[in-house]
Amino acid sequence: MGKNSNLLIALLAGAAAGVAIGILLAPEKGSDSRKKITDTAKKLADTLLNKAEEVIDNMADQTKA
Repeated sequence: MGKNSNLLIALLAGAAAGVAIGILLAPEKGSDSRKKITDTAKKLADTLLNKAEEVIDNMADQTKA
């Protein structure tokens, strides 16, 4: 993986951690907070999977060239 991919992953992880901390500190019911954290984690996982597929496709294209 290139520097850009590592940077993107680090930024996404940092953003997700920030969102999770913000949700945990928000004055809401615990069940609402847990749902928000779960939803955010699912979105992050989808984004990371899409990025991983993109990186794999790029690597496959480079090996064909």
